[in-house]
Amino acid sequence: MRPIRRAVRHTALLAAATAVTPILLLATPAHAADATSASTSASTSTAVATYTPVDPTTVDTMSDDDLRIAVLRILADPDSGKAVTRAANAALNGTVDDLRTFLKTGYRLAQAEDDRVAAFRILADPTISPALRAAAEAAIDGTPEELRYFIEVGQYEVDS
Repeated sequence: MRPIRRAVRHTALLAAATAVTPILLLATPAHAADATSASTSASTSTAVATYTPVDPTTVDTMSDDDLRIAVLRILADPDSGKAVTRAANAALNGTVDDLRTFLKTGYRLAQAEDDRVAAFRILADPTISPALRAAAEAAIDGTPEELRYFIEVGQYEVDS
């Protein structure tokens, strides 16, 4: 009888987790809501893009669940690249400190890797203009924030 009870319990837990997952992914903690909206807007005057969807100064005060939700939100983003996905999954499979480290610095570094790949894909296109080639090369040699700005905005400004 014990294996049957255990199977029923596991099935019930799986059903509850399946029902709650979309709610967790869409729920926004109050302290992260302002940071998310502020970080997604790129400022053309400063030419610097912000990486983390959570203010890095608040990461130390976030609960374990809030940390997991923040990382799951990053994974749920369809624009997350391979490096970001790999780093986020590693953080989720690790400790709470791994989650904090990912949100503070790991996400930025993984996004920079994905952005660098995107810039090299642009450079691999033989039909790009010399101005776009020069801008892509400059972005690759710049900071991760400058590279992020180039991928999000700059490449479109050069060709227009």
